[in-house]
Amino acid sequence: MNLGTKTNQKFVQIPTAKLKERISQLCEQYGIRFIETEESYTSRASFLDLDELPTFGEKPEGWKESGRRVKRGLYRSKDGFKINADCNGAANILRKVAAKLSLNLDGVSRGALIAPLKVRLWTI
Repeated sequence: MNLGTKTNQKFVQIPTAKLKERISQLCEQYGIRFIETEESYTSRASFLDLDELPTFGEKPEGWKESGRRVKRGLYRSKDGFKINADCNGAANILRKVAAKLSLNLDGVSRGALIAPLKVRLWTI
């Protein structure tokens, strides 16, 4: 990829395996449970329509998402509701791990996905 000489010099790869290991160590140190999960098809599937979330390599024949990403940052569900695309993906990742973590996702609704709020965890 040619990003120009200046940008190519500044562009570096992030060592994700090392980063995950460090996050895991910090979670263990502070008593936080660290669960790594795969996130395939979470951006394509619609959280509002409760699309099936297959794992990577196990996608059923003929699987099709009900909604689609309209443009950067915007996802349209089957019923035409427009929600934040990142929130849709994050909510689908939550759906994948909800059983492991005993999470109740009843509070995650269309309203929370349309206008996400910034929550500062360190002030709660």
